[in-house]
Amino acid sequence: MILLLGLTFGDMRGDRTAPRTRDMVWLAWAATAAYLLHQFEEHGIDAAGVPYAFRGALCMRFGFANATACPIPESFITAVNIPAVWISGPIAALLGRRWPAIALSYFSVPAVNAFAHIGPALAAGDYNPGLLTAVLLFLPLSLWTLRIALRRPDLGWRIVTATIGGGIVIHAVLILTLRAYLMDALGEDTLVAIQVINPAIPIMLVAAIMQRRPSSFRAE
Repeated sequence: MILLLGLTFGDMRGDRTAPRTRDMVWLAWAATAAYLLHQFEEHGIDAAGVPYAFRGALCMRFGFANATACPIPESFITAVNIPAVWISGPIAALLGRRWPAIALSYFSVPAVNAFAHIGPALAAGDYNPGLLTAVLLFLPLSLWTLRIALRRPDLGWRIVTATIGGGIVIHAVLILTLRAYLMDALGEDTLVAIQVINPAIPIMLVAAIMQRRPSSFRAE
């Protein structure tokens, strides 16, 4: 709620000469707020009125009949959600005041996650926990931000590609390590540790590109 109030009535821009909806810092904060609402739909009460529905849906995707019979640990869910949203979002927004490309890198998570919800929903012809906020918040916000980034000479297609690529890698690591855990090829502590550091991947990819032309990616 505080974040939403700040976005609406405060000045959370990195560049005060730009409109809010074109400022990468403001957009990164907006994406963080959108993801918090998305987490409520997944882990609070979903659009069908089911509490904590995401874990059960995830278990079914991996072939388990219900959440009770599912060995996916709750520590995994926590390790995915807190670093990827509560930590990475604010870090990207704060660093984005100096390097707008870092603010953009946070969109690796909602942009790819939107399709992680929309794809299965289209394939199954059914709702999944998180779909509503993915369609109403993630998809338009991500498409708008990526469009703005593509038109900015300090960002452009290289940073956008790194952002999307980072999001794909994050989700691939998440699924592959969880599958390895379920096959007893990975311990729970290792599984959790990987999820904690996983959100750093897009920032590292974007930072690697920034190193090639560092002066081009700084805020004026």
